[in-house]
Amino acid sequence: MLRALHLEGVGPADRLDLELGERLNLLTGDNGLGKSFVLEVAWWALTGTWTDRPVLPQPGKEESARIEGEAEPGTEFEQFESKYERVTQQWRDRFRRDMSLGLISAPAGIDVPTWVRGTVPVLYVRTNGACSVWDPYRNSASMGSAPYRPLSAPSLDPQPYLFEERQLWDGLDHEGRPVCNGLVQDWVTWQLEAADGDEAHPFQLLCRVLQQLSHPEETMRPGKPVRLYLDDVRKFPTIELPYGTIPIVHASAGMKRILALSYLIAWSWSEHVQASRLIGWQPSERIVVLMEEPETHLHPRWQRHIVPALLGALSGLAPWMRPQVLLTTHSPLVLASLEPHFKPARDKLFVFELDGADVTVRELPWAKRGDAIGWLTSPVFGLEQARSIEAERAIEAAEALMRGETGALPEGLRSEEEIHRELVRLLPDQDRFWPRWTVRRERAGA
Repeated sequence: MLRALHLEGVGPADRLDLELGERLNLLTGDNGLGKSFVLEVAWWALTGTWTDRPVLPQPGKEESARIEGEAEPGTEFEQFESKYERVTQQWRDRFRRDMSLGLISAPAGIDVPTWVRGTVPVLYVRTNGACSVWDPYRNSASMGSAPYRPLSAPSLDPQPYLFEERQLWDGLDHEGRPVCNGLVQDWVTWQLEAADGDEAHPFQLLCRVLQQLSHPEETMRPGKPVRLYLDDVRKFPTIELPYGTIPIVHASAGMKRILALSYLIAWSWSEHVQASRLIGWQPSERIVVLMEEPETHLHPRWQRHIVPALLGALSGLAPWMRPQVLLTTHSPLVLASLEPHFKPARDKLFVFELDGADVTVRELPWAKRGDAIGWLTSPVFGLEQARSIEAERAIEAAEALMRGETGALPEGLRSEEEIHRELVRLLPDQDRFWPRWTVRRERAGA
């Protein structure tokens, strides 16, 4: 579990300090202020790898830039501090890790197997369908025969599993070896292998996760696999929906995201349990999920379901499981959906803001806003009104006129009649603003 991130001279903000919650962390704010950047750095902090190229310091701050972090005691590191080495363009870890060689050395006094057992699986889910998986039991051994890397073997470089969207569906190879069969093949194979009553089978886990992440009124259940194409001999999974059964490749974009997420969780945890059995260790007590905008492609009725369902699905992986989730969101419905579930002692809400030319991040105390409109007009999103820009402009002009502040009325809204015509054009008959405006006009004798 990641407890804190402290960044200086790297990313959009000159300095960023996040004291993270042990369960759920919500990152909100405008586009381009560093929310996804924080997820990328969190991935690096937890895995020692980058999903693409390493992040770079701000220009002119190469010598002073640093990344610091804290993790749960007993995990791979409890504290670390990394500084940027300009000559090699690498982040050098002053403790525990040497990023240039991809080596991990255990803290003094702790034997390597015990130390590695404390690390946790990490899933990183992107909006574009790509995802990344780090499993310390598999990835640390992906290029060797041991589940840890001895310092005498510098060629053993930690390799996460980096999936493009199609690879998650069709399979992923690493150096010529299949490391994941992909959603299509695994689903069909699991379905044919699964025995009734075998709750530990990956297919049963997939069914449970899929049921939890599906909207209760549109639950997706596995149907009978079917052959679809002349030039593809595979059978494809199907899902049963209220209106019929369809192949998963013909599902909507929103449903495909739920299907892919369900498979990713089921596959990652099943493989972790299998790896723990092979090497004789206990499965991890924790799992960390980093996720960009869970609302992507989802209808509002699914948006207000997805995050509570995700927390439930992760907690249900094992009786002892304690998940940590870091996610970015632009959805007021996602935040409204969490009002019954947010636990201030374990969860955090952060807002990224632009103060002049400076990016700042602050933790907001959790407060119930009641509905999506309440969240849209809260400090999280900062809208004056949950309306079109034109309607907001007309109402603000009307309110200024009612206060007698006529000196700064905008062009086209400088008289009561101009404002009234614009309100009639923009607002529905039942709009809550009409009573105030009507009373004002009646008093003025309009």
